Amino acid sequence: MKSPVIAIGLDSAEPRVIEKWLDSGKLPLMNRVREEGTYGRLENFDGFSAETPWTTFISGCSPKTTGYWSPLKFVEGTYGVKTLAAYDYKDYPPFYANPDLRVAVFDVPQVRPDKRVNGIQVGAWGAHSPQVPQSSIPEGLYDEIISKYGPHPALHRDYCVCVDLKTTLALEPTLKTGIERRGAVCHDLLKKEPWDLFMTVFGEAHAAGHNFWHMSQPEHPLYEHFSKKVSHDPMLASFEAMDTAMDNILKAAPDNANIVIFSAHGMQPNTMDLPSATFLPEFMYRFSFPGKTALLAGEYGTPVPPHITQMEHSYWERHVWNTKTDSTALQRFLRKVVHNRLIKYLEPFFEDVSGTKDLIPPVTLASRSRVVAFEPASWYVPLWPQMKAFALPSFSEGYIRINLKGREPQGIVDPEDYDSLCNEIIEKLKTLKCARTGVTMVRDAIRTRDSAADRDPKRPDADIVILWQEDYASDVCESPEFGRIGPAPHYRSGSHRPEGFIMASGPNVHANGESFYGHALDIAPTILSLMNAPIPEHLEGKPLEFAQQASATHG
Repeated sequence: MKSPVIAIGLDSAEPRVIEKWLDSGKLPLMNRVREEGTYGRLENFDGFSAETPWTTFISGCSPKTTGYWSPLKFVEGTYGVKTLAAYDYKDYPPFYANPDLRVAVFDVPQVRPDKRVNGIQVGAWGAHSPQVPQSSIPEGLYDEIISKYGPHPALHRDYCVCVDLKTTLALEPTLKTGIERRGAVCHDLLKKEPWDLFMTVFGEAHAAGHNFWHMSQPEHPLYEHFSKKVSHDPMLASFEAMDTAMDNILKAAPDNANIVIFSAHGMQPNTMDLPSATFLPEFMYRFSFPGKTALLAGEYGTPVPPHITQMEHSYWERHVWNTKTDSTALQRFLRKVVHNRLIKYLEPFFEDVSGTKDLIPPVTLASRSRVVAFEPASWYVPLWPQMKAFALPSFSEGYIRINLKGREPQGIVDPEDYDSLCNEIIEKLKTLKCARTGVTMVRDAIRTRDSAADRDPKRPDADIVILWQEDYASDVCESPEFGRIGPAPHYRSGSHRPEGFIMASGPNVHANGESFYGHALDIAPTILSLMNAPIPEHLEGKPLEFAQQASATHG
């Protein structure tokens, strides 16, 4: 006999912070689930901590199996990047796609409503970066929800620059409104019929971590400055609102329901955004064009300016772009004084009169492409054909692609030089240090291909993945050979980590009071096992020890 499961995700919730809050008596609903049931941490795949966790959870498969590594895809045969959006789940369907299971899935990120699923599904109501269009099964359900409860006010608008205090603080009430509406929607959907599985994900946790970390957690270098300017902890307040909303949802739960609350990955101080999206593309530019700098030039070993806590024009891309090395005095002056509404007309003029291949201005890129303009890696695209290797846009770790002959349309690196070049890049990157602390910037580097001849389409686009140090959220780095890069203002103060958590309580949960470790791949089979439902053969994880497994058979 199946036993129902209510699964609630907290997108990118950090286990260390959640544990601290629980131990101090905060988040009463989550505390009750932990105390009545069990709790453990989950690891995920190192090297792709932002791009793959939801696909891993929903498909139950690793990125090596699905071939899905990022929503940003390098376009073979060109020098360009397109937005791929979510995995299509054609080969590996959602784990709950079983005609014998009656399912309700509300606003889970990066999965479209799927006709193979028996039940109701709503996509892109309020998820952070949903990567799917607004839709539902049945078709009219989405509009019914909007009509009755309203839209999520933060959908596609849950981003801000963390050093812009006014817009950052304005996000908190917006998230809280979305959290309250999510709780009401899910409460009513849960009462609609006796579901085998009811699932939703609080994307608001993701936005709160990205945007409020520096006002919440003392280990962030901006904490001392910004925490004095706020009357409370907006990240904690957001999670308290989620805890209250979860309590409201579970008031509609049947008595025999198993409750699962989880996060497929976590978040800590942002040690990745600036290194991956800003420092690495500039480093690769200087590597390919010795003696030249494009952005954020600085002299090695000189005193480091203070942290940037406010920006001209409140416009992060413009602040970084204004450091462009080859700008004339007139260009620098105009960039400094011209209003944001006019700069988009000015920059293309500068681009046209230069007459040479150059970085593409972010305002021009935003008008021509769907690729995120705040990724400086995209600004270097016109120069990629001339570079030995270049940094791909990334929302987490650093990704480097070799400009390989026979693979890229204007490749300049001979296949026999592939290995030595990869090794040279890694060794030179290891000389990078945080200019403020002296911490070595590169923690590790992953080679994704055994050789230049490896053309497996399921491999990542990057040939090298750079794992950055996690000790300090650096805003400026330097090396003896390539000089200083930065300082640059922090865009988001929290960034992803590959560790999440899971807690569960209910009649099928064997609670022994001991913590445990599992993998994000284990979440799906654990949920199925708690329902006494069959576990599809393609799922790569296994039910965690606390889940009842007697009736969970592969089929």
